[in-house]
Amino acid sequence: MDINLTTPALLFPAISLLLLAYTNRFLAIATLIRSLHQKHLNSPDHPTPIIGQIENLKARLSLIKLMQIFGVFSFFLCVLSMLMLFQNATQAGNYIFGTSMVFLLISLAISLRELQISTKALNLELSDMELKRKL
Repeated sequence: MDINLTTPALLFPAISLLLLAYTNRFLAIATLIRSLHQKHLNSPDHPTPIIGQIENLKARLSLIKLMQIFGVFSFFLCVLSMLMLFQNATQAGNYIFGTSMVFLLISLAISLRELQISTKALNLELSDMELKRKL
């Protein structure tokens, strides 16, 4: 199956919005880490379960980095595919576009895993509040 020049171009807005969402996730986690760091500096002996949060945040940061890497590679290959199609290298353009789609799928799969971990983090926060309420 041959694709034309407009097929990869259809992914531009989707990939751009996806990368923006990934950046927003990164910024939210960076803000949370800075807040936890400040809280720790102000009261290092505070009994908050920070260790669980730190492990969770480290895992999420690693996943977000991978999400962004695969998203950027997907975008790069999408542009390269358009270049190949523009140069009438149809077969190369098709393969590169297919690879771009695979990278996008990997990025989305990693995003799902990060979502699971972030939900676990919120449950950790909720359990801490429930514990304090019962006391």
